[in-house]
Amino acid sequence: MSDTLAPVQPAQTTRPAWRVRLSRLDHKGSPYAFVAPFFIFFGIFGAFPLIYTFWVSLHDWPLLGEHAFTGLENYQNLLQDAQFWNAAKNTLGIFVVSTVPQFALALWLAVTLNRKFRAQTLFRVGVIIPNVTSVAAVTLIFSMIFAKSFGLVNWVLGGFGVTAIDWAAHTWSSWLAISLMVDWRWTGYNALIFLAAMQAIPKELYEAAAIDGASRTRQFWSVTLPLLRPTLIFTTITSIIGGVQLFTEPLLFAPGAGAIQGGTTRQFQTLTMYLIENGFTRFEFGYAGAVAAMIFLLVLIISLINIWLVRRLVGSD
Repeated sequence: MSDTLAPVQPAQTTRPAWRVRLSRLDHKGSPYAFVAPFFIFFGIFGAFPLIYTFWVSLHDWPLLGEHAFTGLENYQNLLQDAQFWNAAKNTLGIFVVSTVPQFALALWLAVTLNRKFRAQTLFRVGVIIPNVTSVAAVTLIFSMIFAKSFGLVNWVLGGFGVTAIDWAAHTWSSWLAISLMVDWRWTGYNALIFLAAMQAIPKELYEAAAIDGASRTRQFWSVTLPLLRPTLIFTTITSIIGGVQLFTEPLLFAPGAGAIQGGTTRQFQTLTMYLIENGFTRFEFGYAGAVAAMIFLLVLIISLINIWLVRRLVGSD
């Protein structure tokens, strides 16, 4: 007879089959339940309006009367519309003039604010103040600053012998004035996003670069900028969306009866202003829907181009 005793096996409890199935359902279905609210709201307030707008663009859709299906006729007319191409030119021009210096200044601000100095928290909070200011108030103030007769800019230029400029009367001058409004409001916002991304970069990388003899400039180009690529892509896409949909600044820059036209010769009318003009001034909702669809397509194309450019400039995976 052996002196060793066999270990006692614990009693196995059998779980009911319905509890097993419920546990499996909870394990597999919980992730979908957690993300479902976002997709439900997106479907209601995002996807459905896009699809319905495209459906409207395929019709002759007046404010009153029957809605006649016209197929792609609105798009054919839109591609031959000189006012649409003028609005597209103004939109892209203001976007380029405002976004390029805005990103450069935001990166410089972020690098500066990332260093240790006195009252750095106060300065970090200060750069976001323009973004929380009412866009209508900002536009009205800048309109007075760029006024022809009593504006601050013309007063300063007059001190150097420059003749007063009618900033709202010319294409290049109106683009510049509107771009300065956009830059003043959004540069600090992008700078804080860049700053948050910079503070997430491990300090050991900078220490290793400094030991290898890399200057601050070389550290920025070789360490900071490549690691900021996801943040650059995010800010680029959001800037494209905001730039292509630019509306309030040019609308209030030269207020009046024909403000929606963007000046006497439509010199600073953007695509969104042209959309509103067709939809709520001319009440041609089908044509306005075609303009909205083209804006969506333009945002998509420019976003893809910018993502490709950012990857080429700061390196790829």
